[in-house]
Order: sequence, then C-alpha cells, then structure tokens
Amino acid sequence: MKLYADTSPGLNIFTRYGEGYVVVNQARFELPLLALPDRVETDWTPHPIDALTSQDLRHLAACGAAIVLLGTGARQRFLPPALLVPLMEAGIGFEAMTTAAACRTYNILASEGRPVAAALFSEPS
Repeated sequence: MKLYADTSPGLNIFTRYGEGYVVVNQARFELPLLALPDRVETDWTPHPIDALTSQDLRHLAACGAAIVLLGTGARQRFLPPALLVPLMEAGIGFEAMTTAAACRTYNILASEGRPVAAALFSEPS
C-alpha cells in the first residue's frame, strides 16, 4: 500500500509498505526493521518475532522512544508478558498491532513530534 508523503523534513516516515518490506522516505527496507524518527536500524535483531529475547527488548528500551509499536505481520500477535519486562521497567509504552497499522500509527506519532519507535516484522514463513 502506498501512503501519502508527509511534509516533515528530516523525519523518517513510512511512504509505502507491503509483504516483507517497508519504504522509509523512498528507501526500501526488508523486515525485520526498527524505525525511529531520526534513524533506521536494519540489524537490531537477528531473530524472527517468535524468537525475540529479553536482550532484544532491552535494546528497544534503550533506543530513546517513549512508545514502541510492534508490527507483527499481517495479523496481530502478542508477546509473552514476561518478555516485556525491560519496557515496563523503563516506563515505555508498548502496543502490538499488524505491521500495516504500526506503520500508519508511527507516521502519526512521529509527525506530532512524539518519541516513537516501530519494530516491524513480516509474517513468519
């Protein structure tokens, strides 16, 4: 799906997404991916969503965001609550949703100047 361009210069915004990829400011990235308003990390985790570790969540907690959106592919999936402890201890808001919804929500929050991160995954094979 193509999203309309935002007029927020210097801000990472999702301009398109599809199965297994997203486009940030016209640059295509394969998933998994961690997007923040000021940077994109393509190597933040070597794990698929089903194998995320507490170390991966500690990285999310340290990325500087106040809100983390987890894009779980074509269907909404939830992480085990025990895995979310690093985010809870850091007082970081967390929401799991489809990857498409995470892209749209991220764009809104980032455009408002909110400290948001989108950790995006595609559907597991």
